[in-house]
Amino acid sequence: KYPDTKFVIIDAAPVEGEGKEPEIKENVLSIFYAEEQAGYLAGYAAVEEGYRQLGFMGGIAVPAVIRFGYGFVQGADAAAKDLGLAQGDINIKYTYVGNFDASPENQAKAAAWYSEGTECIFACGGGVGNSVMKAAEGAGKKVIGVDVDQRSKIGERCLTSAMKGLPSAINNALDSYFSGNFSELGGTAQQLGLKDGDYIGLPTDSESWGFTTFTQDQYETVLAGIRDGSIEISSDTENQPEVGSHVTVDYIS
Repeated sequence: KYPDTKFVIIDAAPVEGEGKEPEIKENVLSIFYAEEQAGYLAGYAAVEEGYRQLGFMGGIAVPAVIRFGYGFVQGADAAAKDLGLAQGDINIKYTYVGNFDASPENQAKAAAWYSEGTECIFACGGGVGNSVMKAAEGAGKKVIGVDVDQRSKIGERCLTSAMKGLPSAINNALDSYFSGNFSELGGTAQQLGLKDGDYIGLPTDSESWGFTTFTQDQYETVLAGIRDGSIEISSDTENQPEVGSHVTVDYIS
């Protein structure tokens, strides 16, 4: 409808109707992320920090949310192996609440998990994170944020955040537009991860580094492994991740 207007779309591609395949026109750039890498880093760091009873509370089971969660499970399992933990030492409650709302129901679900022994929940679902944060405050437990650095805004109740490099990708797209080179990106879908640049990570500045056991040197080692491919992370959203015997996952419908 507006062929002379340029569009940059995050986490989506244009679709003309339900069930149709995406169609990306030349004036459109769609940007996606390797969320499984961010989830992996968060899960790995949480276990290395000493947490053994974890939770993943996603909003709606769309591909980005699924990738975050499955990466989280894989990262926790990898850390358990590296630490030489025994079978079943790590337990993860895992669910999608079916919405992206900050609601009493979501807060109550998170509070119930905390009361049952969950120490840290990865909240991945917009307003769902607000509900989990309130539950964490009431229980004196931890939450892991998503997409952007939430610890710097929320405080120490937030252990860390599984971040996507939104500013970097958007600035690159704007640079291409203002330099007259948008045609090189238009009509494509980018899938950005650590092999493409610093598009995935945990916050590392002093205000946002919430770890006392897991070190930044360890973090950089894991980053390097993901970049060079020596650490393989499945991005399959159709099948639950195959993990070793170190992690027990309770998938809750």
